[in-house]
Amino acid sequence: MQDPNEDTEWNDVLRAKGILPAKQKEAEITEDQIVSMLENAIEKRTGGEKQKNVEDMNLDELDELEDSEDESVLEEYRRKRMAEMRAFAEKALFGSVREISGQDYVNEVTKAGEGIWVVLHLYANGVPLCSLIHHHMQQLAIKFPQTKFLRSIATTCIPNFPEKNLPTVFIYYEGQMRKQFIGALELRGEKLTTDELEFMLGQCGAIPTEIKEDPKQQIRDKMLSDLESVDFY
Repeated sequence: MQDPNEDTEWNDVLRAKGILPAKQKEAEITEDQIVSMLENAIEKRTGGEKQKNVEDMNLDELDELEDSEDESVLEEYRRKRMAEMRAFAEKALFGSVREISGQDYVNEVTKAGEGIWVVLHLYANGVPLCSLIHHHMQQLAIKFPQTKFLRSIATTCIPNFPEKNLPTVFIYYEGQMRKQFIGALELRGEKLTTDELEFMLGQCGAIPTEIKEDPKQQIRDKMLSDLESVDFY
């Protein structure tokens, strides 16, 4: 575990966030302090309204453009599509869950880069739910290669991190924390499915999922519907 008294950039980050006190030895961090730090770090994300553009047109609308020989519009469409393809290729740099230490945090998270989402899983060996989340994240990392998926042993990132708060998942965008899931309750326990985790990360904006409704709620609704259809008499 990294010495909290060392003069490193990572320790400076922890001290700035109030996780590490100034040069105190063996400082105990309470759960309330951790939650308070996380809540203060969250920023609300703002978004713009979508406007209809060329790529949203159907085939008939595109045919009309071709018939009208509006070459400037079609050229703009081609140019934009090529730019989108290049941007996707440039961002699809990940595709796996990588292990980091506390010393890697600054470069891998706070300096992740413009437009980069980071999903960081803090874990401990021997915790079954941590293993399950790692399994799900491996699948999601392949499915969403534009998002950086990381994991780290909790105490290498935050000294004295309470094991009862594991697993913990932090969500960052452009180096700023946007969301956190702390402990088994917020991460739905050992019955958590890959689709549920994908939905949860998608709700934060971390991945462009097509799952818009909570899979767990859908299962509950079906069970209730099945019960209502049963004739008990």
